[in-house]
Amino acid sequence: MIGFLFTLLLALAGGALFSAVQMPVAWLLGPMVFVFVGTRFFRRVKPEWPKALRYFAMIVIGYSLGLSFTKPILAEMGRQLPTMLLMSVLLMLLCAVIAWMTSRLSGLPYRTTLMGSIPGGLSQMILLAQETRGIDMTVVVFLQVSRLMMIIFCVPLLVFSPLFGGVRHEIDAAADAVSATWGGLFPDIVLYAAACVGISLLAVKIKFPSPYLLGPMIITAALHLSGVPGPVLPNGLLDVAQVLIGTYVGLLLQPEKLEHKLKFAVLALLSGVLLLGGAAGLSFLLAELHPISHATAFLSMAPGGMDQMGFIGKEVHADIATVTLYQLFRTWFIFFAVIPIMRFSYRRLGESWRAREEAQREARPTSL
Repeated sequence: MIGFLFTLLLALAGGALFSAVQMPVAWLLGPMVFVFVGTRFFRRVKPEWPKALRYFAMIVIGYSLGLSFTKPILAEMGRQLPTMLLMSVLLMLLCAVIAWMTSRLSGLPYRTTLMGSIPGGLSQMILLAQETRGIDMTVVVFLQVSRLMMIIFCVPLLVFSPLFGGVRHEIDAAADAVSATWGGLFPDIVLYAAACVGISLLAVKIKFPSPYLLGPMIITAALHLSGVPGPVLPNGLLDVAQVLIGTYVGLLLQPEKLEHKLKFAVLALLSGVLLLGGAAGLSFLLAELHPISHATAFLSMAPGGMDQMGFIGKEVHADIATVTLYQLFRTWFIFFAVIPIMRFSYRRLGESWRAREEAQREARPTSL
């Protein structure tokens, strides 16, 4: 209990400070930074953060994203399906190149750096790494989480910059605050809450990817498109969800478990910068191919996650449905195409790869 209260206080302090200095997505970035730094300064208290809180936040985000879907937007997304596939393939190829560079610079096996470089599939990559022999789990988690933290922190700063034109007008923000009230949730929210929780539990049972996010998003979109009124969530509830997600991410990164921390930190920073730069370049191409804003295109291509990009998209009034569908398509592409291909390759080439990696480890210098 003490560990939980300690973690919660750090998260709230971070959110309050970042909000006071008007940082974008303050209640996501503030808790993430404060929890990550604070738990390393106060090591006598072991931080605690129940999984149920993260699941609740994912359900809230999934519901909020599901409300963004309309029939015209879905029709437009059907027309953009070839572009979604092209952009996902290009981003995966970029990740493969970055993983190869990281492997060459660090002397780590390519399989390990590749699993640490695939975006949008943190839990899937960790599970795959656990099932694969010869994978350094600590390195995979460090690369995945450090990149995620960097992207969550940098994407809001970039998308709010003049480069992508993501400037939110105060009149629009005030209108949102008026239209979304706590009293306006009832009674319509009761049906949606029951449906979201029920579909989440079903999705977990059938091992659906990202069940607490995708399940509520799909059922909410289906009900909303069928004409069932769904109330907009008040900003306060979305802020709570941001705190819960930001705190979870802040606790994930544990650099103290790594050898040669400085070198890995530099490599993770370099790979993150290259990935963000590549995503930005692809977003300009996407904005040329389809009539969407640069902010929407960048959030669609950013190698983060649907929940974080959805939050940021709401702040800059991007096309949330477009952002979500591109992020969702990439998640499914990773889950149903990239991961099976990687599993097949590891099984077929496992012996030759292990022999090559063993020779690589023997040739690696002892001091880095």
